[in-house]
Amino acid sequence: MKPDASPTARALLALELIQGSPGITADRLAGKLAVSERAARRYVGILREAGLPVESVRGCRGGYRVGRSLRLPPLMFTGAEALGLVMAVLDGHHDAGDPADPVGSALGKIVRALPEPVAAQAEAVRRTTAPAPDRAAARPDPATTTVLVQACSDRRRVRLCYRSEAGSQRVIEADPWAVVVRHGRWYLLCWSHTTQARRAYRIDRIGEVQLLEDPFSPPADLDPVAMLEEHLAVGWEYQVEVVIDAPLGTVTPCLPRALGRLEPLDAGTTRLASSTSNPVWYARQLAAIPASYRILGCPELQEAARALGQHLLAAGSPSP
Repeated sequence: MKPDASPTARALLALELIQGSPGITADRLAGKLAVSERAARRYVGILREAGLPVESVRGCRGGYRVGRSLRLPPLMFTGAEALGLVMAVLDGHHDAGDPADPVGSALGKIVRALPEPVAAQAEAVRRTTAPAPDRAAARPDPATTTVLVQACSDRRRVRLCYRSEAGSQRVIEADPWAVVVRHGRWYLLCWSHTTQARRAYRIDRIGEVQLLEDPFSPPADLDPVAMLEEHLAVGWEYQVEVVIDAPLGTVTPCLPRALGRLEPLDAGTTRLASSTSNPVWYARQLAAIPASYRILGCPELQEAARALGQHLLAAGSPSP
């Protein structure tokens, strides 16, 4: 607190201290504010005059605390606290991105109270959250996420320590484009200068983050969700190529973008190009296509499709 701070600023700081330390005594409050006990009590009086329910309890366990009231007093959050609250709501409430929903409306009020750079990124995170969170997904550290969100907003390069799925550690320098949430998992979409390629890193696997001075400009046509889903469909162990006997417009609504890249071969045929680490799972996703299709190459996926077909035929056979 600056020595020349106004009474209003000191009163608001007093409120923050009382909220953060229920039961704080007048002498401790005075010490935190760097004023006399008499002055500290005067700031508490200002809060009460404003209609805020600041209660005082006598005795050895006494002190000031914010009481219950129909009128919610001003809440002061750090950047990490505010973003952590947004993250918790997004993880637990399916309609948090809907401003017409009561929780979505309340979350919007919190976002609007944040500093503009952080609010813009928090709002982007809210818009890109998947509607059905994965309860098994690990939620990242809010402090780490706050630094990355700020770096995206400020367009500053970062140096981060990343732990792979196998547990190996490596240091990566990257231009952070966006923080994106898909199905309960939090990703940093970025350009990695270490690998000289576009990457999507799991934020729960990111350790220490260091902000660098190097500026950057994200792609002009950046669509974080589309780019992330396209990225998650490539680079896996088994390469996939499927020819679908239906036009692109018919196939697109039936397959999630994370399943691969669709392109028209002609007016009535579409090609799906992708990769997967799980042919059995991928074969099940292809079964949702409302048209005939052919799997080119990838014996593992072809075998998984045959096994799935036999399983479905057996399920449809009459009982003996």
